[in-house]
Amino acid sequence: MLKAERYRHFVDYFSKNQPNPVTELHYNNPFQLLVAVILSAQCTDKRINQVTPALFERFPTPQDLAAATSDEVFAYIRSVSYPNNKAKHLVGMGKMLMEVFNGEIPSGIENLQKLPGVGRKTANVIASVIFEEPAMAVDTHVFRVANRIGLTNNARTPLAVEKQLVQNIPKEYIGVAHHWLILHGRYICLARSPKCDICPLTWFCRYYERNNTEAALQRLEAAKLKKAKEAKKKKALNIIDKELRKRSVDN
Repeated sequence: MLKAERYRHFVDYFSKNQPNPVTELHYNNPFQLLVAVILSAQCTDKRINQVTPALFERFPTPQDLAAATSDEVFAYIRSVSYPNNKAKHLVGMGKMLMEVFNGEIPSGIENLQKLPGVGRKTANVIASVIFEEPAMAVDTHVFRVANRIGLTNNARTPLAVEKQLVQNIPKEYIGVAHHWLILHGRYICLARSPKCDICPLTWFCRYYERNNTEAALQRLEAAKLKKAKEAKKKKALNIIDKELRKRSVDN
């Protein structure tokens, strides 16, 4: 199947069956989403949603965060991954928002990446969700699913995956496609045990095609081996039977 066909099938399915996907992080404004996405690095959205209500109540604005110490922030996020670094990043992010961006979340990938704790993935999430830009954030789910389905070829880095997806997904779908891939990877196309038996994409999925072809070949090889062993065993038994008959005649 041509890559263009895979992309068409991918967009057709999700645009019809999941037309309005949203992030599973809880937030009420751009500042809260930025904080939540920074915290979500190498951590689950479920855990972040447990932590952020108290954090947002204590630090509702960039100004409040800028005035805090990393130790104060740490007390609210101690249960997330890498809390020490993230506490420092959040305080630094609050200060830069106040000092450089007048307390407003900047638009544009380059400006967003100037903020402490904001890498390209986080910047793409904010650009896509808040500013509705055609930006593709690539996390482990997006990286894995895009490769398995066959949307990407020889893309060994998140940036390479991002470039191929942005190049081939229609511009109006790039933002939502990020959520399609994440949610599919989170609930269906799992890293260790993908749920191919309930996946609606298997009919054009390169991973499914390859694994099932390999499985079929393995079953065929196993059947041949079993048949060869049975034939060898039968031949050995025939030789023994002939030898016993010969001895019986001689006696």
